[in-house]
Amino acid sequence: MTCCTQLTGCRHTCTERPEGCETVAIAELTFDYDHWFLDDLPGDQDARVHPRQVTGAAYSLVEPTRTDSPTLAAHSAEVAALLGIKPGLVDTDQFAKVFSGNEILPGMAPFAANYGGHQFGHWAGQLGDGRAIALGEVKLADGGHQTLQLKGAGPTPYSRSADGRAVLRSSVREFLCSEAMHHLGVPTTRALSLALTGDKVMRDVMYDGHPAPEAGAVVCRVAPSFVRFGSFELPASRGEENLLRAFVEHTIRRLFPYLVPTASAGKPLTSDVLVAWLQEVADLTADLMVDWMRVGFVHGVMNTDNLSILGLTIDYGPYGWLENYDPDWTPNTTDAQGRRYRYGNQPEVGLWNLVRLANALYPLIGEAAPLERVLDSYASRYANGWNGALRAKLGLSSAKASDADVIGSELLALLPRIETDMTIFFRLLGDLDLSKTASNPTNEELVAPLLPAYYLPEELAGDVLAATASWVRSYRAISGNAGQSGAERQQAMHAVNPKYVLRNYLAQMAIDEAETGEFGLIDDLLDILRKPFDEQPDKHEFGAKRPDWARDRVGCSMLSCSS
Repeated sequence: MTCCTQLTGCRHTCTERPEGCETVAIAELTFDYDHWFLDDLPGDQDARVHPRQVTGAAYSLVEPTRTDSPTLAAHSAEVAALLGIKPGLVDTDQFAKVFSGNEILPGMAPFAANYGGHQFGHWAGQLGDGRAIALGEVKLADGGHQTLQLKGAGPTPYSRSADGRAVLRSSVREFLCSEAMHHLGVPTTRALSLALTGDKVMRDVMYDGHPAPEAGAVVCRVAPSFVRFGSFELPASRGEENLLRAFVEHTIRRLFPYLVPTASAGKPLTSDVLVAWLQEVADLTADLMVDWMRVGFVHGVMNTDNLSILGLTIDYGPYGWLENYDPDWTPNTTDAQGRRYRYGNQPEVGLWNLVRLANALYPLIGEAAPLERVLDSYASRYANGWNGALRAKLGLSSAKASDADVIGSELLALLPRIETDMTIFFRLLGDLDLSKTASNPTNEELVAPLLPAYYLPEELAGDVLAATASWVRSYRAISGNAGQSGAERQQAMHAVNPKYVLRNYLAQMAIDEAETGEFGLIDDLLDILRKPFDEQPDKHEFGAKRPDWARDRVGCSMLSCSS
């Protein structure tokens, strides 16, 4: 058998490599494609890849750029199974080629999406997929639908002055965090694979005038859709009402079909349906903010082009995990002055972004009142969700709600007074033995079980010690009246308070190893973070507090948008 070298990559199963054949393909690596996005929406008629304004189109067809010597660094077995990829295929050369952008399989239709957005509160105009290229949209065996997207696969018409590439450090962070968030129960895009390109990429990590070559990498991201708030803002800003309508129709009919009345087939969706859809998006966004806050996740760059219409965590850039509880912390150096995207402000930014989306939809609805009602509902949706999440974290879901909410608010005001590890504190609180106490314990005795959560336990003294001990006394009283046994309480709290999260320093350690060509720690972290609520006794070091060396290190306490 000979290979067809005229095609992009080899399309045949070859028993041996004929002279001149670049690729020996494996026929089993196939997918059932169902290109909703391309079928429903108009595309760019200009085939040029150079940066430009693209009008009247939702996407541009563009293929990934081939690289020097792609290799697979890591993959998620769960995502591979979701896509129906047989385990043995992950270890083949073809898998590395396909998911680094070096081979296009039959049926794939690579494209980059066109969208705009507000960045740091200001309208930025056209943005688009500047370094992300979707390979295609896959229909799953269970009827589901997933888009395969390569991040770092080369330039597109939306790359502006950039090269469309991604570096290893940012790719490791996205790969690990996508999967870590999923296993924490936080809605997110997934990550199938992390591939090295074999090429070098020039980057200035802190934007301080010191660029250096770094290893290039590509992450294959997976989601039902990558449509975001900015997908609707761009056509609205340009007065492209037909494109805006097409985007809305595509999104509701394909991604929210339960909102579509049976009688609407072949007819434009009514304003009532559009408002109901905005309500769904508002609810999903409020719920996502609750999830971020309950696990201590800080996105770092909540621009409207980085918020998913499906309520997924999307576009992992300068994110960080809240180690010591500080509502004002932001991991993003670009945000260091205004702290717009700080941990404690994320719910408010979610609403701000929804207002921008509602403004974009106004031309199709023509009335402000129904949109305002949706926006007004956000605060109560978030508040109810957060109060419920905090009660669960405290093990007080069955306690009197008013008591639980007061004790929760008091704790959140207390924790920032000295450096307190959020994840460890709530985990230790679940281990607190409420049945054993001296008849009149001292303040020191009351707080002793919680001391491992403090970065500087010697500072737990004076007024702070007194306030903390007073809180523990109140907590013990309320918890004791909640009607749970000690074992039931511990089990309930451990089910919502993770033992393991992707701490900033752990991600940096994995990056440091990967930059030497070692990927074992990536696999280890992936395995540990699959079971974040389990004790995993032999892995306790991965649940430890941030070490001193990571306190001020780039990549641990501070990150740029290139991270």
